[in-house]
Amino acid sequence: METTKLSKNPAFWAALSIIIVTIALALANYSGLLEFHILVGPFFIHHWMSWSGSLFIAIATPLYSYLKSRSPEKRNRLSNVHMFGNLGAFLLISIHFSQQMSRPTEFFPDLGTGLALFITVSILVTTGVLQRFQIVRKLGRYYRRLHIGATMTFYIIIVIHILHGLGII
Repeated sequence: METTKLSKNPAFWAALSIIIVTIALALANYSGLLEFHILVGPFFIHHWMSWSGSLFIAIATPLYSYLKSRSPEKRNRLSNVHMFGNLGAFLLISIHFSQQMSRPTEFFPDLGTGLALFITVSILVTTGVLQRFQIVRKLGRYYRRLHIGATMTFYIIIVIHILHGLGII
């Protein structure tokens, strides 16, 4: 997409705004300006947020792939739901990740699967936005391959992350 077309695209500005808000909330949470370490039932609110975001991605992504092939006439609307839903999910996951990273040294988490999962979701968001708005158009097919690969990686790591969190592995 040309720069002039991109600058006039309200969806681009909305997506960019969500990304900026995500970064701001994660930094505020990490620095202690915001508090998401509040118990809601047996778990902290940032855990509920992360589970909601991960569940959305895990369910909505294959549903999007299935529906877009079945209803080509609804492709644009489905694409917007997919993109903005996943950006919202990334916001929730980023709050959890920044909360985990802000823990004191004596309670610092094992970063293995959590870090891998956050990096994977970050790659998903980055390649998704680059694809959707055709930024650096020449690399589009590489973004798509990386996006699909990161999606598969997400499913593998989320299962391992959950099993690790439950103490099964």
